[in-house]
Amino acid sequence: METIDLVVPEEFSSERLDKAVPQLYSELSRSTVQQLINENAVTVNGEACNKKTMIKSGDIIEINVPDPVNLSVEPENIPLDVVYEDDYLLVVNKPKGMVVHPAAGNYNGTLVNALLYHCGDSLSGINGVIRPGIVHRIDKDTSGLLVCAKTDATHKGLAEQIKEHSFTRIYNTVVIGNIKDDNGTINAPIGRHPKDRKKQAVTDKNSRNAVTHFEVIERYNGFTFLKVKLETGRTHQIRVHMAYRGNPVAGDVVYGNSKNTYGLEGQCLNASTIGFIHPITKEYLEFTSELPEYFKDFLRRISK
Repeated sequence: METIDLVVPEEFSSERLDKAVPQLYSELSRSTVQQLINENAVTVNGEACNKKTMIKSGDIIEINVPDPVNLSVEPENIPLDVVYEDDYLLVVNKPKGMVVHPAAGNYNGTLVNALLYHCGDSLSGINGVIRPGIVHRIDKDTSGLLVCAKTDATHKGLAEQIKEHSFTRIYNTVVIGNIKDDNGTINAPIGRHPKDRKKQAVTDKNSRNAVTHFEVIERYNGFTFLKVKLETGRTHQIRVHMAYRGNPVAGDVVYGNSKNTYGLEGQCLNASTIGFIHPITKEYLEFTSELPEYFKDFLRRISK
């Protein structure tokens, strides 16, 4: 780990921390500085800070830059449930428990490792060597459909649809509690949790607009089976919004209030439908997956 100490000169007084540091130390980009701040690797006068911290002349900024990690990712012969594939993209049905791309603590056994084996060099490189082909993500313990890009043009076209909210994303989930309304909308901004940097929360501070629509499929004793459609796609959006509503996703140990529910390991959440305009052929494609066995087993348990 490298430690960088900077003393703020007069001309940088009243400047935002994340904006000033790249000017004081040009080897770090603003995005890298923001990431380091989020990881609590930056202090001002020995105190914790955020990217909007305003600095003043004479302040001492300490930056702890971790040692570089070998970013090579190896192909692995991991079976893939391929729902659709052509020369430009593929749609896969990710199982519960599989991490989408390599990260600290998970450098193998991921969807990316499987994609590299399946597709070889035919994956878009926009997201770099760690996330080739990955246009959007779902959590490790969320199962369901993902579209992966084989070319950069395909990647850009899909990413633009996600940005414009024209990309269809429908989930099935079971939440704790009985929801009386047959349908509803949660419109509440989501940002980083003010006290726990690893979590998201409904907050007005440093947040982004987030909208979730839900429809009741069936009610059980103490649980509700839902169809959920995302209008926006914030990190952990469904899990955060349902917990905010008072109906956390069953099995969610991060945002819920119980460790396990009828043997569930992780949240009961499945990305059941995705739809988009093919960036190359311009054809609208939509795919729906069958509920995975863990989900159906949970429904059987709560119906008794």
